[in-house]
Amino acid sequence: MRKIGVLTSGGDAPGMNAAVRAVTRAGISKGYEVIGIKRGFNGLINVEGKESRETMDAKIKELGVRDVSNIIHTGGTILYTARCLEFKEQHYISQAKIRCDELGLVGVVVIGGDGSFRGARDLSLEGVPCVGIPGTIDNDIYCTEYTIGYDTAMNTAMQMVDKLRDTAQSHDRCSVVEVMGRRAGWIALNVGLAVGAMAAITTEMPYDINEVADKIMKSKENGKQHFIIIVSEGVGDADGIAKKIEELTGIESRATILGHVQRGGSPTVRDRVNASKLGYNAVELLDEGKGNRVVAMKGGKVVDFDILEALSKKRKQFDKRLYDISRVISM
Repeated sequence: MRKIGVLTSGGDAPGMNAAVRAVTRAGISKGYEVIGIKRGFNGLINVEGKESRETMDAKIKELGVRDVSNIIHTGGTILYTARCLEFKEQHYISQAKIRCDELGLVGVVVIGGDGSFRGARDLSLEGVPCVGIPGTIDNDIYCTEYTIGYDTAMNTAMQMVDKLRDTAQSHDRCSVVEVMGRRAGWIALNVGLAVGAMAAITTEMPYDINEVADKIMKSKENGKQHFIIIVSEGVGDADGIAKKIEELTGIESRATILGHVQRGGSPTVRDRVNASKLGYNAVELLDEGKGNRVVAMKGGKVVDFDILEALSKKRKQFDKRLYDISRVISM
């Protein structure tokens, strides 16, 4: 029987399990045996020859229809995930190719972000067809409008900020909240608008802390007593921003870093549906004999690109209009 592999790599994102479920069931429906590869690309290599055959085999699991039951609503990934720095070295890429041949894999579905796609590209060049599925809460992959986990992360951050608002209101404070997004401000922008923040400070747009402070003071003169500022992780220094705001305005300001709570939780409808669509289409591509591809969302439809396009150094265009709307209606 023909076999395909599936793995999750890099940072986890809500909806990865839904994608694994879709890949597994789509593969089985097309006559494939589906092999789950644990802990990303680490599941295909033996670092410095330290692992026994039994240990290597433990990283591989055949996935049946019932193995992926009751996971569509869970966060994390049943295949576990990890970064694999060794996969930047040709020796380990070649080792992974040998392992795929031993397992009889005719293709691998790789769920993750940019780093995962680089591994998929390299493995494809070795002769193992790979299809990438964009899974990262940052939504920072150039070729796709949407990545698995993004919607859930935004909703989690919004709910956390809503809770912080209660205490900020009780104490007439300014709450400076850092959300995730190391290289992209998509979460910060959308959460800032959703919670009515006075400002969303992102990596894409320059900001002047004096202007932020002036805006707070004007709103205070109009009767507003508590304030929310959202800061993207890539900007950083939420504590320093809070201290500067307090210094400039005299308003007690506190910083909160939401951190990895944004990676967890039950995925939203949007993440479950998109993960299922992307997973199914990834299997279709492998079934058609196509590799070195990434499935993506464009205009609400599933499309696919060459991995090199997905790995383009072009930066995803920031939604300047949404940013301007947010600035105008926050007062």
